[in-house]
Amino acid sequence: MTTTYDCTTDDERARGLEHAQRAISEKKCVVLPTDTVYGIGTDAFSPQAVTMLLVSKGRSRTMPPPVLIPRINALDGLATEVSAEARKLAEAFWPGGLTLILHAQPSLDWDLGETKGTVALRMPADEVALELLTLTGPLAVSSANRTGQAPAQTAAAAREQLADSVEVYLEGGPRPLEGEAGVPSTIVDATGPILRVVRNGAVSLDRLREHVPGVLGLGEIPMAEEEPAPEQDAIGDEGNDAGSLPTASGSSAVTGTEAEPGTPAGNTQP
Repeated sequence: MTTTYDCTTDDERARGLEHAQRAISEKKCVVLPTDTVYGIGTDAFSPQAVTMLLVSKGRSRTMPPPVLIPRINALDGLATEVSAEARKLAEAFWPGGLTLILHAQPSLDWDLGETKGTVALRMPADEVALELLTLTGPLAVSSANRTGQAPAQTAAAAREQLADSVEVYLEGGPRPLEGEAGVPSTIVDATGPILRVVRNGAVSLDRLREHVPGVLGLGEIPMAEEEPAPEQDAIGDEGNDAGSLPTASGSSAVTGTEAEPGTPAGNTQP
């Protein structure tokens, strides 16, 4: 039975988190607040649960969800070939509005969709989300709305769209918080030798470059690619498809939630 819990009170928050943890263990979906908008989350390691999440949203496997994690040290368990530069950005901006696209650990038994060996990771700056993630471990999370509809900024708004496809709704009040801008996370492709911004968002390029000066801004290409040698093919334009983000290696990375304020359709993240 679908249940909503008011997480602004201690007792209901505790009961809601307990019920949400149980629902996740049963491969069901829950709605939770994040520091951007509300998300619909499920067990990242259960193909059955991820399929249910995508069906609930009316979304295909070509738009796989990102994965939210409770702590930075989960990074190495889920991703491989994490560069020193990518690690610097994680240490500087997690928890917060930065998503890193990385090579997924090949040994992990998961199926998020058509990721082509990549995973988008973020640690959200939201107490309720982090408490739940601590109880459940990594969650596949997408925006709590039907595809093409407005993103939910409360659990009540999410329930109007997702109804009984979700077991537990954790109501934490409006997200983003009152007085804060609804800016999506900045997405950085860290799968290649040079870090590239593939979506502008909460963390500005200037702030990123304070920690990693060589980060390329959206649409920028390295000088070596601007003037390729005559015998080499020029590297193609890196436009954003609706549903996938190009990586430095040319593979398709996972995307996040859709339709956050100021977010291009299909290239979004909670």
